[in-house]
Amino acid sequence: MTQLQQLTATVAISVCWGAVVLVWVIGALYNAVKGPTRDRRPSLRSMVGRILALVVIVIVVLVVRLVPAHTWHSLRVDSPWVTFVGLAILLVSAAFTLWARFTLGTMWTMDAAVKKGHRLRTDGPYGVTRHPIYTGMLGMLVGSILLAGLGRSVLILVAGAVFFEVKIHEEERLMLATFPDEYAHYRRRVPQLIPGLRHGCRNEAEDE
Repeated sequence: MTQLQQLTATVAISVCWGAVVLVWVIGALYNAVKGPTRDRRPSLRSMVGRILALVVIVIVVLVVRLVPAHTWHSLRVDSPWVTFVGLAILLVSAAFTLWARFTLGTMWTMDAAVKKGHRLRTDGPYGVTRHPIYTGMLGMLVGSILLAGLGRSVLILVAGAVFFEVKIHEEERLMLATFPDEYAHYRRRVPQLIPGLRHGCRNEAEDE
C-alpha cells in the first residue's frame, strides 16, 4: 500500500467515524436532558442475546490477537481501486448513518427502548431500510476494511454483523409489540437491512 493510500485511509476513517461518534455523544447528552422518558425497556431475552453477541466479539478479538500477523497476508489487497471503492462506500455510508440519526431525533436510544409518545418512523432513510443506522454503520465497516486493505480486519466485519443482527432482532420484537399492525405492514414493504433485499415476511415472523 502506497503512502497516499495509507494517508487516505487514515484520514477518511478518522473523519467519518469521528463525526459519527461525536454526533452520537452530543445526541446522547441532549436526549438525557431534553428527550422524553422511556416507556418500555429491553426484555431478559434481549439481554441474553447481547451477552451472546459479546461472547462472539470477544472470540473474534482473541483470534485477531493470537493468530500470527503473517497468516493474514494472503487476504491483503493493496490495489488502488479497492482503496477508491472503500472510500466511496465509507463516505456514502457515513452520510446515510448521520441522516438516519438526525431523522430519528430524540426517539433514538443506545439500546432498544420505546419512549413516551414514540412514533414509528417510516420516512426518509427509514423508507430505504427498517434499520438505516445499522445499514449505514455496516457500510462504514465495509468501507473501512477495504481502505485498510482487508487482511485480518475482515474479522471486524464478522463481529459487527453478529452485533447488528442481535440488535435488529431485539428492536424488531419491541416494535412489533408496540406497533403490531403498523410495523407488520411496514416490514412487508421495506427491507430489513440491505436496500433492495427483501426477506420474506413469513421467515421473519418465525424469528419473533
